Amino acid sequence: MKLYVLRHAIAEDRAGGPDSQRQLTQDGRRKLRKVIATARAAGFAPDHILVSPYVRAVQTAQIAAEELAFEEPLIETDKLLPYSPPLEIWDELRDFRDSGQLLIVGHNPQLSELACTLLGTPGDAIAMKKAALACFELHGMGPQPQASLCWLLTPRLAGA
Repeated sequence: MKLYVLRHAIAEDRAGGPDSQRQLTQDGRRKLRKVIATARAAGFAPDHILVSPYVRAVQTAQIAAEELAFEEPLIETDKLLPYSPPLEIWDELRDFRDSGQLLIVGHNPQLSELACTLLGTPGDAIAMKKAALACFELHGMGPQPQASLCWLLTPRLAGA
């Protein structure tokens, strides 16, 4: 199975409101669309999209779904809230073992930690930038994650 990991795009600065309610900026939306369009051309077509319930992550997932003509409902999960342990996310992903392609949308540092856990590398080996999309090939769905990194696409690499 291919696992796609997408960090939310650039969001508003914290202005005294709750962190969970921060929305994407216009620049963030523009860069995200470029990343998704580039990935779509490389065969990016998830069967399911799991997303953190925070507004900026949901907006990111909605834009990805729109760009991909994805018509299934988004699946919100608290396992993708900031600071959730990577192995809790892994346990959630294992429920989708029959998928061909799975997209998760969330936050850092969680997604960078998950990427490192998937690869068995030190916790700071991969940095998921805002609107970055990583593709992993999963090697089984056992209790311990094992994967290979296929590619990592940042807005800059996508020409945004």
